[in-house]
Amino acid sequence: MSRFVTRPLGSPPWPCIDPFLFCVHHVDAYPKGNGAFGPAAPLSGRQIGQDFAGKDGWNMYHGSAIPGFPPHPHRGFETVTVMRRGLVDHSDSLGAAARFGPGDVQWMTAGKGIVHSEMFPLLDASAPNPLELFQIWINLPPEDKMVDPHFSMLWGETVPRVEADGVEVVVVAGALGEQRPPSPPPKSWASRPDSHVAIWTIRLAPGARLLLPAVAEGVVRTLHVFAGAGLKASGEAIATSTAVFAQDPGEIELVNGPVASEVLLLQGRPIGRPVAQYGPFVMSNRAEIVAAFEDYQRTRFGGWPWPSDEPVHAPDAGRFARYPDGSVARPPE
Repeated sequence: MSRFVTRPLGSPPWPCIDPFLFCVHHVDAYPKGNGAFGPAAPLSGRQIGQDFAGKDGWNMYHGSAIPGFPPHPHRGFETVTVMRRGLVDHSDSLGAAARFGPGDVQWMTAGKGIVHSEMFPLLDASAPNPLELFQIWINLPPEDKMVDPHFSMLWGETVPRVEADGVEVVVVAGALGEQRPPSPPPKSWASRPDSHVAIWTIRLAPGARLLLPAVAEGVVRTLHVFAGAGLKASGEAIATSTAVFAQDPGEIELVNGPVASEVLLLQGRPIGRPVAQYGPFVMSNRAEIVAAFEDYQRTRFGGWPWPSDEPVHAPDAGRFARYPDGSVARPPE
């Protein structure tokens, strides 16, 4: 009997298990920029405002002149954005703002409600502007769904990378041996020691091996195999573009084939409570979803303090985070 259940990744979002709600892998081969943060390419033939067709290898998403996601609300869960290539300009209803790039992680607890935008500024006007990121949604337990929103930046310089024998593991959340990343937000499900939440990206060179440690009973693991060929998990062949759900807490030995492979690991103890989701709101029942819509319509979760619906930061802003209290942080030198 197989230790694993597998499902094709298919079109986004990828399959997830409680406490994870949602996972997308954005990969866009953006062309050179036009000097105004957008693409130096015609936008004809695109469904502007809802462009997800992948025309020419990239999307405008909900942006009209700049690719990305203009202001939209969230309540009742968290977003974790793991950057691999390109830049994101963040702005929100708390007055917080940030620009972050390769290796950085933005972790935002929506809690009782926040509006934010995520725009992809194409700063290079002389060369392509490739973008690659994961966005992962983690549920909040009922008692924390209405906490105050919280915005955190984990700079790439502080996120551990474990490299040995043709294997690289980026430890976004959870510990790998002695390697521990920066703490998640205080009300995150991941901040509870018994949640065992882990988010790792794994790259295996041809022929490389990695032994994933056993986990506590009741903790679930999903391996999203999104690149490569010939990977085996504890002796079982795994096709590329496959979600692999572990059926038991034991060790998992990954043995790679002749082509470099990449895996996103999502791990955690399920919250195990009812989930009611409608678009950007994730609550525990339908009445709470209705209340979320009513609250948003009445308050706009604090309103939108920015002059544009596609806000971007100065071309020379560099990587930074400005928090609601006005303090500014930059990556460590």
